[in-house]
Amino acid sequence: MGLPVCARLPWTIGIVTNGASDIQRAKLAATGLTDLVDGVAVSGDLDIRKPDRRLFELAALRCGVSLAADSWMVGDNPAGDIGGGHEVGLRTIWIRGRPWPENLRAAQYVVDDVTDAITILLNETWE
Repeated sequence: MGLPVCARLPWTIGIVTNGASDIQRAKLAATGLTDLVDGVAVSGDLDIRKPDRRLFELAALRCGVSLAADSWMVGDNPAGDIGGGHEVGLRTIWIRGRPWPENLRAAQYVVDDVTDAITILLNETWE
């Protein structure tokens, strides 16, 4: 039996999501993501929402790491995911879909789907 690709890589993977804790955690469990990540921070845990840096810090803490400049935020929400990632010093990949606000700093990469983001992360990991 093989391991998922993410389990064979030297990555720590966390999820930062907005919403009520019980609902978001049920979604993660239903998709099987809970078992594939190192930590989860749901906005309902602290009654805060992305892009608040405390939610990103909580995710890092639950993953057993600190936020670092060589870390990434991948998401589809320009302000919450990409703006929040920039605020805490993360490199960013935006999964295109929602309108991009004019005043927001651009993501390092823009992709059409999560598989493109994974390809970037794999290339960045092994360079």
